[in-house]
Amino acid sequence: MSNEHTPLITSGVCGLAASAVACGMESDSPDGGGGSGTPSKDPRRLNTFFGVMVPTILSMFSIVLFLRTGFVVGHAGLLQGLLMVIVAYIIISLTVLSICAISTNGAIQGGGAYYMISRSLGPEFGGSIGLMFFLAKVFACGEYVLGLVEAILDVFGFDPETSVAEGVRVLPHGYCSVAVKPRDFVIAHKGAGNQTLRYNASYTGFSVATLRSNLGAGYSLDYSTNSVTSFATVFAVMFTSCTGIMAGANMSGELKSPSVSIPKGTIVAVFYTFTVYILLFILVSATCDRTLLIQDYGFLQRINIWPPFVTVGIFCAALSAAMCAMIGASRILHALALDHLFGLPLAPAAITSSSGNPWVAVLYTWGLAQCVVFAGQLNAVASLVTVFYLLAYAAVDLACLALEWASAPNFRPTFQLFSWHTCLLGIVSCLVMMFVINPVYSSGSIVLLLLLLLFLHYRSPTSSWGYISQALIFHQVRKYLLMLDVRKDHVKFWRPQMLLMVANPRSSCQLILFVNQLKKGGLYVLGHVQLGDLDSLPSDPVQQQYNFWLSLVDKLGVKAFVDLTLSPSVRQGTQHLLRITGLGGMKPNTLILGFYDSCTPEDFFLQDSAFRDSAIGKGSEGEYNFGVDLPSLQAHFPPVRHVESQRWLSPEEYAGIISDAIKMNKNVCLARYFFQLEGEEKDSKVDGSERTIDVWPLNLLRPASRDYEDVCSLFLLQMACVLNMSYKWRHAKMRIFLNVETESSDQGWVVNEETFRELLRKLRIRASIKIVPWDSVVQHHVPPDEEPPAGEPQALSEEFLSAVNCMLTEHSSQAAVRFLYLPRPAARRSQAQQYLAQLEAVTNSLGPTLLIHGVTPVTYTDL
Repeated sequence: MSNEHTPLITSGVCGLAASAVACGMESDSPDGGGGSGTPSKDPRRLNTFFGVMVPTILSMFSIVLFLRTGFVVGHAGLLQGLLMVIVAYIIISLTVLSICAISTNGAIQGGGAYYMISRSLGPEFGGSIGLMFFLAKVFACGEYVLGLVEAILDVFGFDPETSVAEGVRVLPHGYCSVAVKPRDFVIAHKGAGNQTLRYNASYTGFSVATLRSNLGAGYSLDYSTNSVTSFATVFAVMFTSCTGIMAGANMSGELKSPSVSIPKGTIVAVFYTFTVYILLFILVSATCDRTLLIQDYGFLQRINIWPPFVTVGIFCAALSAAMCAMIGASRILHALALDHLFGLPLAPAAITSSSGNPWVAVLYTWGLAQCVVFAGQLNAVASLVTVFYLLAYAAVDLACLALEWASAPNFRPTFQLFSWHTCLLGIVSCLVMMFVINPVYSSGSIVLLLLLLLFLHYRSPTSSWGYISQALIFHQVRKYLLMLDVRKDHVKFWRPQMLLMVANPRSSCQLILFVNQLKKGGLYVLGHVQLGDLDSLPSDPVQQQYNFWLSLVDKLGVKAFVDLTLSPSVRQGTQHLLRITGLGGMKPNTLILGFYDSCTPEDFFLQDSAFRDSAIGKGSEGEYNFGVDLPSLQAHFPPVRHVESQRWLSPEEYAGIISDAIKMNKNVCLARYFFQLEGEEKDSKVDGSERTIDVWPLNLLRPASRDYEDVCSLFLLQMACVLNMSYKWRHAKMRIFLNVETESSDQGWVVNEETFRELLRKLRIRASIKIVPWDSVVQHHVPPDEEPPAGEPQALSEEFLSAVNCMLTEHSSQAAVRFLYLPRPAARRSQAQQYLAQLEAVTNSLGPTLLIHGVTPVTYTDL
C-alpha cells in the first residue's frame, strides 16, 4: 500500500500542463508533464492566477451561469435567490477555510478531497467519503452533459409548434436530442396529449416594475421535469455552481508557492464568482419578466447582443466542466484503487498507460456517467449531486476540525484564518442543508456512508498515513489519565491490572490468552526483558522489537500493551517494568510469571492454524502490516528451549523476583501447565459450560493455618470469581475446597464452614463448597519444635508434599484450572531451591494451575 508520500499517479491525466489547468486537476508526476519521462527543470511553475483562480472559476461557473440563472430567479425571486447565493457561499466559504488550512499543512497528492480526508481521518472514513465524492463527480459530469444537450437543442432543435425542420433547427424533439428555442418571445412547450402550450414573454430592459414583480418567490411547474419546484429543489440546482472550490487545492503539486497560492487564489475565486452571481441575478430581475425566466432557461441567448456569444460560452463551460468532473472522478477512483481499500472490484482502476494515465479508471467513470445521462434532465440529478458534494464538504470540515482538536504539534498550517468554530459551523450547515434539499437523498447518502464505513472497518485496512484518531485518542487519554487520581481508589472498584512476563511467546501463547480472560477490563501488559548492557551496544535493540510483539498481540487477538526493557538480569529488568510500566492510575498491581520447572515447552506457533496458514501465503493481501509479516514474526522469536539448553534465569533469581514483587506491594501469580489449556483461541466457541474452576483457599504448605479469610485467600477467591465472569468461562462451575481435620478433637471447622458460607453470600460468589478431610495428609507433617520466623519456609517431608499432591489430583483432576494459595518465598537466597521444589512437588502433573499470593484487599461487602 502506498504511503502518504508516494505519488498516486506518475503523470498528469491531460498530458499537458495547460490541459491540467483547464481540468482543474493536478499532475501527480514529479515533472507534471505527459508521458515522456523527461523531468522538468521547474515542476512547480504555476502561479496563483493560472494555477488556482482559473480552474476554480471555470469549475464554479459551469453551465448554471448560462442555463439556470433564470430558473433560480424566476422561481425563487430575487430576494430568495440572493438568500440562496449567500447561504451557499457561506457554506463553501467555511469549507474553503478548512481546505486552505489542510492544504497549507503539506502538499496534496492526487485524489483531491479523498487525499485530504483519508490522510487526516484514516482509510475507513477517507475511503467511504472518497467513493461518494467519486459518485458526486460522476453525477456532476452527467449533469453537465445534460446541460450541454439542452443548449445544443436550443440552437438546433426544431420548433414543436411547427413540427417542421427549418434551417439549422433540424434536430428532433426529445432527450435523444431535446427542447427547442422559442421564437419572437413566444415560448412553446409540449404539453399532455401532444398539445402545445404557448407563453408570451418579454424582455423589458431596465424597469422598476419588472424588478418589483420579480422580488418575491413564484414557485411553479418546472417544464423540464414536469414537477412543482420549491426552495429546496431550486437551491439544489443553484448549489451545483459552488462545487468547484477544490479545483485549486488539487493543483498544489504544480504551484510555485502552494501555501500562498491556494488560500489567496481560492478565496479570490470565491469572491469573484459570488460577485458575478449577485450582479447577474439583479440584472436579470430588472430586465426580464418572470414568464421568460421560468419558461425558457436559455433566455440569455434571446437577450444577448449576439446570441452565439452565449452559445459558445455554454458549449465551452459544459464541455470543460464535464471533462473536469470525469477526469477528477477518475483520479479519485484511481487513488482509491492504488490504496487497495475496496479490493478486487476497483483493482483494474489502478491500471495506467505507459505515460501514467489511468485509462481504466476513466472508462469506469465514463460508463457510470453514461448511466447518469439516461436521467434525461439536468434538474433531475441536481439534488443528488448537491447532497453528495455537501457530504464531502462536511467531511473536509470534519478533517480540519479533528486536526485542530488533536492539537498535534505538526499541524501548523500557514493559513491561519480558521478555527474549530468555523469547522464545526461548516459541518452543521452542510448537514442541515442536505436535509433541507432532499431528506430522502440525504438519509440514503448517510446510510450508504455508514455501510461503506462498516465494510472498510470489517476489512480492517491498515495504512502508514497516520491516523487522526490516534492523535484524538492520545489527547483524550492524557486528559482522563490526569483525572484518574490514585488517591481516590476504592476497593469496591478494584480490578486486576496484569503484568505478564513472557520469555518466549512460542511457548506462552496459551497463558497469554488465558490472562486476557482474567484481566476483567483492567490493564494488561506483556513484559519482556532483553538481556544486555546498553553501554556495550551501538543502539537500543529493544526499540526494533516492538513491532514484532505488537503484531503478535494482533495475531492472538488479545487486548494487551507491550513493554520491553534492556537489563543485565531478568530480575533487575522485572523490577524496572514493575516500577515504570503504566501511567498514573493505570499501573500493574499483579505480576504473573510462568512456572520455573524443567518441563520441555511446546511450540504454539506449530500448533495454531492461523500461524501456519499465513506462513504459506494465506495472509491478507494489500494490508499494511507495519513491516512484519508472518514469516518475519516466526523468525524473530527463537525456538523453544530444550531440556539441555542453558537457563537464563536461576532458581534464586526467580524466587527473588517473587520477593521483589511482594515487597513492592504487588500481587503475584505463578502459572503452570497452561500449555495444556484448550479453547482459549479467539475463534474458539467454548463458553465454559463443560469447565470447572477449582479453588483451594487454604495455605496447603502451612497445615497449622486455618484462616480462610486472610487477604491472600480472599484475593484467591476474587481472581477465581473474575475468571468466572469472562465470556469463555461465564458458564463454568466453580468449586471451593475447604480442608478440615475431622478426627481432631477441635470441631471448630463446622463453625468455620458456616462462617465461610456466610462470607461467600456477602461477597455474592456463586460456588459449591466441598469439604475435604485431610487428616491422612496432615499426619505426614511433623510440626517443628518452634515456629520458624516470618519469611522462612517450613521443612516439609517428601511424604507430606506427595500426599498434598495426591489429594489435589484426587479432587481436581477434572478441573479446567486450579487456584492454589502461594506462600511467601524464603527470605534467604540459599532457600530458594527448597521453596521452588516444594511448589513443584505439590503441583506436579495437576494440569493448568495458578498459584496466587495476594497482598492487597480486593473484596467489599457494602454498597
